[in-house]
Parts: sequence; structure tokens; C-alpha cells
Amino acid sequence: MARLLIIDDDDALRSLLRNVLEQAGHDVAEVNDGRKALDVLRTRGAELVISDLIMPDQDGIETIVAIREAWPEVKIIAMSGGGRMDPAERLTDAELLGADASLRKPFRMDELRELVARLVAPGAAHPG
Repeated sequence: MARLLIIDDDDALRSLLRNVLEQAGHDVAEVNDGRKALDVLRTRGAELVISDLIMPDQDGIETIVAIREAWPEVKIIAMSGGGRMDPAERLTDAELLGADASLRKPFRMDELRELVARLVAPGAAHPG
């Protein structure tokens, strides 16, 4: 199906997402921070990136901006459970800065599968 990249510093969640998306037929790579994600995109590429927003070293917003500049064709899903800011605000910011869609943690796995399928479907356009 599609080549995906998951970026999240939570090892358990990253592994769960990888398993769910691999079972849906996708080729999935995973990293725990934004800097590593950019390295993976340079070497392996991806059609879609799923990025947490709150991470140490390089956060998701910085990562989304960098991806959008270097790889404008890559679809991006931002995900967040909050932190000090309201998660809805952070997700809105992510969409304004280049994410194609967002998911508020916790989310249902079928919601993730459906969103990924919609974004990687042939002819799927960037909403922004």
C-alpha cells in the first residue's frame, strides 16, 4: 500500500501504531524524534508521516515545517494529547503550518486506519 513514517517518543504507542498500520498492509518505519525523521525521509522516503507534536530535541511543529519545505508532496498527520497547551490549539497550529490532518490522543485505531487510507488514496489532494 503506502510507505509510512511514525514519529513519536513514546515507544509503546509507536510500536502499537506500527503494528496496526502494517496489518493494514503499509510499509512502516518509526523513529523517536524529528531529527531522525528527517534522516529517514532523506534515505528511505515516505508518502505519509504521522508525527506527535510534543517531543524532546525537535518537536513536531518544527518537524512538520521542515518536512513541508523539503518534501511538499508528503502527507502529514499531526497527533497530540496535550501537554501544557490545549491539544486542540497545538493541532490547529500544526494544520496551519502544513499538516494535512490531525488526531487528538487518545484516538481509536479504526480512526487512524481510515484517515491514513484517505490520505494515501490515489489522487488524494492536500487540503491546504
